[in-house]
Amino acid sequence: MSFRSYLEEIKDLAVIKKPVSKKLEASAIINELFDKPVLFEKIKESDFKVAANIFPTKDSIANYFGCKVNELIPTITKAIEGPTKAEVIENAPCQEVEMPEVDLDKIPILFHCENDGGNYISSGVVVAKHPEQGQNLDFHRCMQIAKNKLVVRIVKKRNFDTFLQEQKTMPMAICIGNGANVLVAAATSVEIGQNELEIANTLGPLKVTKAKTFDAIIPAECEFVLEGTISLEEMHDEGPFIDLTETQDVVRQEPVFTVTKITHRKDAIWQALLPGKLEHKILMGMPREPTMFKKVNEAGVKCLDVNVNPGGCSWLHARIKIDKKNEEDGKKAIQGGFEGHKSCKHIFVYDKDIDIYNDEDSEWGMATRFQAERDFVMKDKEKGSSLDPSAEAGTKMTTKCGFDCTAPLETKGKSFGKAVFPKADLKKYLE
Repeated sequence: MSFRSYLEEIKDLAVIKKPVSKKLEASAIINELFDKPVLFEKIKESDFKVAANIFPTKDSIANYFGCKVNELIPTITKAIEGPTKAEVIENAPCQEVEMPEVDLDKIPILFHCENDGGNYISSGVVVAKHPEQGQNLDFHRCMQIAKNKLVVRIVKKRNFDTFLQEQKTMPMAICIGNGANVLVAAATSVEIGQNELEIANTLGPLKVTKAKTFDAIIPAECEFVLEGTISLEEMHDEGPFIDLTETQDVVRQEPVFTVTKITHRKDAIWQALLPGKLEHKILMGMPREPTMFKKVNEAGVKCLDVNVNPGGCSWLHARIKIDKKNEEDGKKAIQGGFEGHKSCKHIFVYDKDIDIYNDEDSEWGMATRFQAERDFVMKDKEKGSSLDPSAEAGTKMTTKCGFDCTAPLETKGKSFGKAVFPKADLKKYLE
């Protein structure tokens, strides 16, 4: 299902008919709507519509995939382990219209927050190709610096960075306006050389097409495609930018992407994503859950569920639910969790009766079952996430720890389960 097709199915879509500015005004409305999808029909600085908050919850992702929330991990795992080739088509919708000249000012690239360095593309799926390693899909925020130039934030040692460090200058495309299958696939961490578009096709049938300016395959039904060349020979300040942690990221020197061609669908809809808010968190954190789930099971512990929860920025914290069989299972699960998500800083492990999506229930589990002397696990200092403002500046060195919030198997007469209270139908008494 394409981004546009899904947009048409959303029943609670808020439609803003009044003209709205792409600078601060649109992002303010998106923020106030919290997790409610929105369509801006008139952007003051552009002729294109803007949609946002389209996939702000796990429920919205599960709805797109046609599964339940508790089936997301096996659904994504199946796609990663069983990728399938997408249908290649010509005359793709994303190439219906070609802009006569490259002018990024005509596109509603939002200016999100007061101190941002510029207009930012935050929902763009970047497609790059290596002559031997094949394609790579990834998310990279892109700050506009001219009518035909964007500066691209590249995280070191990821696949895209590996491609660029070797080639120095290479073609790439930014695809905007994608369905959840493409977005989730692009956010997964897979071995270099694995084509994420094939993961996307397993998550939901996908049509792809050839890029216009280089030998790559792109999503055929996305809304916009920006093609051009990125080079390490041209660097520029990138930032400031409000990132996943809702804190301002530092300014860095990053490579410049020169846009040479822009194509789009007829009546194209720009997909906006408000940095640091729920949609950003879901698309960043959720794809890490299957890898954590797998590593916990590989550690010999029966993992039931993983929640890389928004309270921990959907990146730095994770809650793991296990079916505890041995006293060391909690600590083994902590170690497996860190293996599955190396940027995570704090991991909490719970028994199967705890709702790891409920903050109060999770806190209750920690309050009644955790003893620091026995259940606290601290790792040696190591590299963490560049997104964590508390990590050591420059090196990303951090201290990671885990909390085994599972009840002991030998209870010694104590009760660790919540008491069951009698229930009453209040309608019978309050009428």
